[in-house]
Amino acid sequence: MSGSKRGVWIVGASALAVVAGGAVGTLYAMHAGPFKAEAPAVAEKSELARFAVGSLAALDTPAALDAAPDYVFKTRDGADVRFADFRGKVVLVNLWAMWCAPCRTEMPTIAALASAYPDGDLVVLPINVDTGADPVADAKSFIDVHLPLPFYSDPKFQLPFEFPGKGKMPQTILLDRQGRIRAAFAGEADWNSSEAKALIDAVLAEPLSS
Repeated sequence: MSGSKRGVWIVGASALAVVAGGAVGTLYAMHAGPFKAEAPAVAEKSELARFAVGSLAALDTPAALDAAPDYVFKTRDGADVRFADFRGKVVLVNLWAMWCAPCRTEMPTIAALASAYPDGDLVVLPINVDTGADPVADAKSFIDVHLPLPFYSDPKFQLPFEFPGKGKMPQTILLDRQGRIRAAFAGEADWNSSEAKALIDAVLAEPLSS
């Protein structure tokens, strides 16, 4: 994690050494000329991109509406559950772990968000990815002081790699009533902020058949 507590991974290479005819040259990826790197394609955004402001400035709002993965995770009692079980509701999925400091830091804001929508039309699903009996027990104790949040778990630690963040932590995903991924955010955010509530209200206002 960086000093800003944002769980975003950055991978890059500054140069490539090339050996040709006994001479060693260095080609920098961003230099002009025949080896100039092409700019990455910019992914299309949905109309929800207007909510990518403030603490949610890095919000990803894909135009392509992919369904949440058909993945089995667990309730507190060990029963199987899938995202399809929540169809008809707007769902905020938060993937977290005790070893992830930003995950713990943002959890009170997620609890406050859940408390702000008591009618049940918004389902908040914090899914813990700790493994091992002791870490899971600590995670249960931690979530219990953040009412009204329930405890769900992914004992395989696979879900973070099934969503757009591809392993980044924490990772929060907003699903619409049809179980489609409408927004995703990697890193710590204030989920009780006005911009987060505006995003959620916009998806809540959409008809089920949209």
